[in-house]
Formats: sequence, structure tokens, C-alpha cells
Amino acid sequence: MSSLNIEIRPVTPPDVPAIAALAREIWQATYPGIITQEQIDFMLEQRYGHERLYDDLEDLHKWLFQAFHDGRRVGFAFSELSKGEFKLDKLYIHPDVQRRGVGGQLIEHVAELARKQGHPCVILQVNKRNEKAINSYMKYGFVVRTSTVDDIGHGYVMDDFVMEKKL
Repeated sequence: MSSLNIEIRPVTPPDVPAIAALAREIWQATYPGIITQEQIDFMLEQRYGHERLYDDLEDLHKWLFQAFHDGRRVGFAFSELSKGEFKLDKLYIHPDVQRRGVGGQLIEHVAELARKQGHPCVILQVNKRNEKAINSYMKYGFVVRTSTVDDIGHGYVMDDFVMEKKL
């Protein structure tokens, strides 16, 4: 399959409900079998509740982008400064268009922003059991730096690899 031509634009307040809905659709296609439905619901509310997204948009240390193909929103990438490092915090692509270069274009967009700000690398965290995502990140130049287990509340943990891409 060929790479899709996408348009990347910033997320704005009117986009919040659509981003939250897209996140739910992608998570329901991705995480069953990796984490429980209860943890999926908890994490979606924690990360994609409308108030949280509005707060993220006002944070000067966070950058939220969305990708469109033929006028349809097909993915998004959120990045932030985290402990002095440039972090790709969220990257989600609709299952219909995965493996068609959308993620790579969003990664390059985020990497360019990090470069312009003088950061030597971009980091991310990915669930250790999400092999499709890990393989995709490796394809785009990320390598595993370390692993981490973070308590996120309500008895849930994120068991992740920390990956980095040198710029």
C-alpha cells in the first residue's frame, strides 16, 4: 500500500470532542488483550476526558496535532516537555489507515518541532505487549532505552518500554 497524503494541523478547542471519540475508537481496536476493558475505560477518561484535553491545549509545554486524509481525521500526535526531554506522549492512527505512513509523517512533524527547539532526541513510552507499535517505532528510528512500571492509580500500572529517537 502506498503512503497516504495527509494534512497535519494543530488541535483546537472545537476539535476536542472528535479527538476524544477517535481516541476511544482506536483504543478499542488496539488494547483489548493487552490491558483489561476496565483499564482502557479508566485511561481513556484520565487522558481524553474533554476537560483534560482543554487543559492540554492551554499548556505551553504541550503540542497537539491531528492528521487528516481527504478531509477525514485519521490520527493525532501529542508531544510535551517531560523532565526536560521532548516526549511524544500520544500517537494514535485509525486502524483503517495504519501501515500507510501516517504515523511516520506525524513522528517527523514532532521530531522537526523538537529539533527546532534544540532537543537531541525524542522519547516515548509504549506498552511492552504492544508489539505492532514497538515494531513501527523501530522502523522510524526509535530504540529501547529502558523499561518502566508506573502506578497510574486504581490498581493499574503502565508496564512500558521507554524508547528514544536521536535527532
